Amino acid sequence: MHITIDETKCCGAGQCVLAAPTVFDQREDNGVVILLDADPPEDQYAPVREAAAVCPAALIEVHE
Repeated sequence: MHITIDETKCCGAGQCVLAAPTVFDQREDNGVVILLDADPPEDQYAPVREAAAVCPAALIEVHE
């Protein structure tokens, strides 16, 4: 799995961080997403898929 994001679309909702906190974080100043691991381990696949599904801006792309 490989993840890409489009930071320019981020609205700072933080749903990705709640779903997969080892893969996503947020900037302190504006809440924009930070991708911590573009190639997460297999045990993070389900949380990453959930994060992509709940993202209100649909900015997380999961490449299987």
